[in-house]
Amino acid sequence: MTEGGTKNNTIPLHSLVEETPGTLANRGAREAERLWVGREGTAGGSSVVIMSTSTPARGRRGRFGSAPDTGPRAKFSQLLPYLLEHKKVLSFVIVLSVFGAAASLTQPLLVSQVIAVVQAGRSLGTLVWLLVGLVVISGLVSGFQHYLLQRTGEGVVLSSRRRLVQRMLRLPISEFDTRRTGDLVSRVGSDTTLLRAVLTQGLVEAIGGSITFIGALIAMIIIDPVLLGLTVLVIGVSVVTVVLLSGRIRIASRKAQEKVGDLAAAVERAISAIRTVRASNASEREILAVEKNAENAWAMGIQVARISALVVPIAGVALQVSFLVVLGVGGYRVASDAITVADLVAFILFLFLMIMPLGQAFGAITAVNQALGALGRIQEIILLPSETQHDEAIARSAVSSIDTDAAITFENVEFGYAVTSVDDAPEPLGVLHGVTFTAERGKRTALVGPSGAGKSTILALIERFYDPTAGVVRLGGVDVRAIDRHELRFQIGYVEQDAAVLAGTLRENLLLGSPAATDDECVAVLRSVNLAEVLDRNPLGLDAPVGEEGVMLSGGEKQRLAIARALLAAAPILLLDESTSSLDGLNEQMLREAIDAVAENRTLIVIAHRLSTVVDSDHIVVLDHGKVVGTGTHSELVKSTPLYKDLAKHQLLV
Repeated sequence: MTEGGTKNNTIPLHSLVEETPGTLANRGAREAERLWVGREGTAGGSSVVIMSTSTPARGRRGRFGSAPDTGPRAKFSQLLPYLLEHKKVLSFVIVLSVFGAAASLTQPLLVSQVIAVVQAGRSLGTLVWLLVGLVVISGLVSGFQHYLLQRTGEGVVLSSRRRLVQRMLRLPISEFDTRRTGDLVSRVGSDTTLLRAVLTQGLVEAIGGSITFIGALIAMIIIDPVLLGLTVLVIGVSVVTVVLLSGRIRIASRKAQEKVGDLAAAVERAISAIRTVRASNASEREILAVEKNAENAWAMGIQVARISALVVPIAGVALQVSFLVVLGVGGYRVASDAITVADLVAFILFLFLMIMPLGQAFGAITAVNQALGALGRIQEIILLPSETQHDEAIARSAVSSIDTDAAITFENVEFGYAVTSVDDAPEPLGVLHGVTFTAERGKRTALVGPSGAGKSTILALIERFYDPTAGVVRLGGVDVRAIDRHELRFQIGYVEQDAAVLAGTLRENLLLGSPAATDDECVAVLRSVNLAEVLDRNPLGLDAPVGEEGVMLSGGEKQRLAIARALLAAAPILLLDESTSSLDGLNEQMLREAIDAVAENRTLIVIAHRLSTVVDSDHIVVLDHGKVVGTGTHSELVKSTPLYKDLAKHQLLV
């Protein structure tokens, strides 16, 4: 609900992940563009689009009218590490597969012996029981092997999701600025499941099947080379066809997964802004947009199905044609006494044994190519550098430390976001220009300026969400690039402008930055920010759910919960980005008192749009278009800085 009491009915998206993969980092490239240009800088009148590394550059169309394949590709060698994690189980499965192949190859020989014995009028003895025993044992081995492959397939999916999530949540913030939330989650929830098919649809079984194939081939050569030659001719045509189609399967599968990612992003976009959509009477337009993405995903799925439909029946057709050829020609050769009936029956059984692993091989080719299409999208994220990957090299280039009592120092800092113009030429979107100021230790520094002046970007640079393109940011006189990010952020409490609340409980939100905090400490900090009512209205207390993105809380309550989380961490430096913007007068006063209580001996850097939040600050920095245009106290700036005087006149409500 809002601070006034209107309930927020945003639909939780996690329930859609299985059928339509959904969300993770921000609101996508368009939202990032709106935030950057509207809040931190301007585009200067030229058309600007945020650069997205998740969307391949569009090239010229190919000779047949389709765009060239420029998406991420994976090689089979990149799939091997996922399989080798389970090499012990897979080795055992291969042994079972070899045993099953031997049992299968023995059966036609026994059948041939049974026929010969019957023709000779002798007793079958133990031959029949031996044949029955082999069939039963083959069935048991096959069932156990199937279970192991299914279990290992789930293990491959799990390990791929672990790798992907571990890398995804360690990516630089700039990657989340340019990638769509739904597409990222689609890679975790949808693309990874395709890796399971590598094991469950014939790849490992094809190893044992190759033994069966070779064994059957040798036996068929011994029985009748002529029949074998005709059989190989039919099978050779089918193999060539499958090889030609396999590459198209990989490309189509990857494109299909990309369309599923587009669909997930479209659903996430519509649901996350459901109030705006309804208020704008845009529900039908959004439904059409989502349906269009669903149709695109369907169309690519149909394309995969068409290609697979050509591959899947090839083994069956090859078997039928081979069987008819063998039956016709073999019958003629029996009539001419070239081979015996027992030999023909054995040959036909070996034919079935040879075609069956061929079908497994065709299935494996299809499954592997589909998996490689999805793995390309997975590897695209995994191969991106993590936020800390180049920190050692960056630390070596950091400027030397200085002796200072200041907590935070900016020295001629320049910064711009990476964007591309309409002609795809990279160019910086300048946000900060030669920013220099000092935040004294144990004092309160306020950042003031019109929207788009670069205030939030300054806090982002202190947190090292980004590094400056020029100049230096210091913490206690030390270049922040020379400080371990974990240690740096341990010293800083940060409350974002949009007051993030994670799905879960009050306790889980509070413990996010202070995992060792006690229940008493959690309750005390909630009461200090006037959230006692939230505790009291639900008998679960700290275990009360807050809903998806804090849907069970009002806007002001979400903001106060975010501040409580920062206060509980008790970091020596506290960054507050417009922390009281959603509060009424009473709650703002109570929150100011709570912040004042913990501010003693701590450094506060506050972004505020209200004069009441600014006037008590020890130091005020006035920004305009990314430049510092004035510093001092309230009384000094009213006299010296026209922009601040104008802002103060209007109560800083900009």
